[in-house]
Amino acid sequence: MGNPNVGKSSIFSRITGVSVVASNYPGTTVEFTEGNLSYGDKKMKVLDVPGLYSLDPETPAGEVATEMLDAAENKEDSIVVNIIDSTNLERNLNLTLQLLRRDIPVIILLNFWDETQHVGISIDAQKLEDILGVPVIPVVGITGEGIKTFVDRIDEAKNIDFKVQPVNSWNYIGNVVQQVQKLFHKHHTIRDRFEELTINHWTGLPIAALILMASFFVIRTIGESLIGFVLEPAFEILWKPLMMKLSGLLNPSSFLHTVLIGKLIDGSIDFEQSFGLLTTGFYVPFSAVLPYVLSFYFVLSILEDSGYLTRLGVLLDRFMHVIGLHGMSFLPFLLGLGCNVPGAMSTRLLATRKERFIAATLMGIVTPCMAQIAMVIGLVGQYGIRSMGPIFLTLLIVGLILGFIMKKTVKGESPEIFTEIPRLRFPHLITLFKKLWMRIKHFLKEAIPYVLLGVAIVNVLYSLHIIEFIGNLAQPIVTKILGLPKEAVGALIMGFLRKDLAVGMLAPLGMNLKQLIIASVVLTMYFPCIATFTILVKELGVKDMLKAALIMVLTSFTVGGILNLIL
Repeated sequence: MGNPNVGKSSIFSRITGVSVVASNYPGTTVEFTEGNLSYGDKKMKVLDVPGLYSLDPETPAGEVATEMLDAAENKEDSIVVNIIDSTNLERNLNLTLQLLRRDIPVIILLNFWDETQHVGISIDAQKLEDILGVPVIPVVGITGEGIKTFVDRIDEAKNIDFKVQPVNSWNYIGNVVQQVQKLFHKHHTIRDRFEELTINHWTGLPIAALILMASFFVIRTIGESLIGFVLEPAFEILWKPLMMKLSGLLNPSSFLHTVLIGKLIDGSIDFEQSFGLLTTGFYVPFSAVLPYVLSFYFVLSILEDSGYLTRLGVLLDRFMHVIGLHGMSFLPFLLGLGCNVPGAMSTRLLATRKERFIAATLMGIVTPCMAQIAMVIGLVGQYGIRSMGPIFLTLLIVGLILGFIMKKTVKGESPEIFTEIPRLRFPHLITLFKKLWMRIKHFLKEAIPYVLLGVAIVNVLYSLHIIEFIGNLAQPIVTKILGLPKEAVGALIMGFLRKDLAVGMLAPLGMNLKQLIIASVVLTMYFPCIATFTILVKELGVKDMLKAALIMVLTSFTVGGILNLIL
């Protein structure tokens, strides 16, 4: 247990060997993670608990942490490993004292021990151990320094009768810090000066703009390079001949050919238009989407592990208040760019129902996942800024207007930001690539079943003429209000399973630029995919999710109608 942003997940990964997402901003470990630690002839179950500042929690994640502590108190042989950020000893000791008052053994790890020298701090760990009465061990979670000492001393964890009254807590902490910590003068380094520039509004915002521009340039460069030089050639040279041979063995008009291979375009397989399980079903997640998802999570991991994301959240605080949220509320939107599922899950970090509802609804409406962005780029990228500009500018404007309206109409409070700003650090490459592999594995696990299921459902619905029937019913809305061909109904239906796949269904319809822009915007806004929908029902409850869904549908068709009039 520990405050957010103290490196709990890194230490957890070190002692259990279980890969977890270790990030450098508060609240990464939204759900607890479980692993096993073996030492000597013993085996222990280890739980990585969500971060919290106090045992009187203000967020759902904090409530989970206290509930898990309550459960641990009632079990024999349970101990609390309290992780402390050595560079913020005074703030961290508040939770430590609360833990020492509980009826459970405690052992303390002073993480970021290497950073204390960099910032001019000297801590006498042995003296702190003598004062608190429990083991205190300096560690560096990223490199593993001190971890062996910790494992060797686990059995020394103690349950003490700590009687400091709450009214005297901060006075007591101040006295402890004076006894064990010394500060010495340290000249500003280049890193110190850059850190100051990143948090000052006059210099921080231009720096943020440059970093974000560079990030998206890197994302697009890596993504396009992987597609153009690796994956598309692999599909064309290696996979296509095999599929053409399989096609030759099957009757082109048979149902099995339609499901597995799809339609032949000019006598050949077109991976974007054929819509077979083994053609488009494999091509979309692996060739069209995976490169951008991989490059996005690579850049995101660097921004996380360097400590920059928290600084960005502080800079955006004033802007986010326009839509009824605080600065760190940008995290669901940023995570949503990779995949809306972790974006939806991260809304539980927000303290109030109002914040969670606004953030979840806006994320579902205006944040296309990287898979969908990749497909949109493939669909309209040939038109350049004439296509991409109106799409993303519309989403931004809608987000601001809708967020402002919900800020005024949704009941509840939006508290101010409360977060610690970490030092900027060089990412640890092993941890970074471990995290990247985890996220890619999660994406493939989530994407491939839904893409294949979506392709199969599309083929069945087309074969049974169900999409044609629904298209006839929805024709007045789709054609007259949105200005789209009635065949676009199939893409709207498929958007509930996979939005990236739905965008791909627009390619064969031969729409003009105006129609492509409208369709891309409506598909982004009108409803989340089924995986995100399931998470949002869990996070918001059925009643609030139905309200959010109604807002999504009404907003998307209203905006689509307006675009049809003005473009």
